[in-house]
Amino acid sequence: MDELTTFLDEHEAAVVEEFRAQIVVSEHDQFRDFIHLNGQAMYRMVVGYFREQITQEEIRQLARKVANERNQADINIGDFVYNVCLGRRLILDLLQRGSFPPSILVSAIVKVNECFDVFLVEAVSEYTTLKNNDLAEKNLFIERSHKDRLTILGQMASSFVHEFRNPLTSIIGFSKLLKEDHPDLPYVDIIVNELYQLNYRVSQFLLVSKKGVIQRKSEAFNFQQLFEEILAFLYPNIVDVNADIQCRIDPLCELTGYRDEIKQVFINIISNALDALQRKSGSKMIEIEVLQTNGMTRVSISNNGVGIPPDLLEVIFEPFFTTKELGTGIGLYVCKEIIERHAGTISCESSEESTTFTMQFSTAEQRKEAAYSVK
Repeated sequence: MDELTTFLDEHEAAVVEEFRAQIVVSEHDQFRDFIHLNGQAMYRMVVGYFREQITQEEIRQLARKVANERNQADINIGDFVYNVCLGRRLILDLLQRGSFPPSILVSAIVKVNECFDVFLVEAVSEYTTLKNNDLAEKNLFIERSHKDRLTILGQMASSFVHEFRNPLTSIIGFSKLLKEDHPDLPYVDIIVNELYQLNYRVSQFLLVSKKGVIQRKSEAFNFQQLFEEILAFLYPNIVDVNADIQCRIDPLCELTGYRDEIKQVFINIISNALDALQRKSGSKMIEIEVLQTNGMTRVSISNNGVGIPPDLLEVIFEPFFTTKELGTGIGLYVCKEIIERHAGTISCESSEESTTFTMQFSTAEQRKEAAYSVK
């Protein structure tokens, strides 16, 4: 092997220069002017491996060093593998140009491949680990930023509601008194309804805040009565859209929980359905079904309006996600939070023909067993 290693020493400069001329290098690579030095280190590593001066562990150490550098450069792993294979090919071509007996040449080719295989496997494995760690750190940063935004939103909501809700309640109260004193006065009903709508929007922000969960009373309430109130509340919007509402509600279905919160969920979903129907021509329909089966109460609200694209279905319950030009992106997020606080689940299915939101609640006994508690 002495003759072979001497031959490799003599041709090092030429092979490294050829490697430098053929490698794939990104113009954005901060180490682009030094990549050929990695090739030179690999070349000398092969020679040292032939002389048994370098172990496979030392090859792995070099591989990890190069992988870390390639990760910092943020290059395409395919380019890196190509360059390593290029170095292998140049050395194998050089050996075949030498005048070595077949027995020595075959043995040399085996050792070259062995050396490069150990290097490449370790380098790719280390590169993949580093990339996964970087991705995990980025996801952690995004999650923390996301939580920070929610915290800020909660603080803003608490401050906003404190300053805004008291005068709003007074206006609603005086509007009712005005209606009682002057029952024939036009537009008062519209004013009161709009004020309730505004109060509902304010409440959405309130429910995002941790401070918005105090001073509430859990109670048993009937779904049929609840939906009658909701449809009366939304009646002006329903007339405006010209939607046909069909209800199939088991009159005996009840739920124990925070009535106002559940009411807010259904108002939000029906309001979204009306928005979808507003953009549709022809027959417009909302179907509400409430039934109890196998100890579970199932509520479904369907509409035949514009559907939700499949790629958005997975993110519609995420905070701040909205497809509306003036939307806040907290409506469905609040709905999901409320449903889960009531030990329930919410899901959505959508197609070109219809969109259905389905909510399922366990019985009061099952919720007690699940240690129902407010977050």
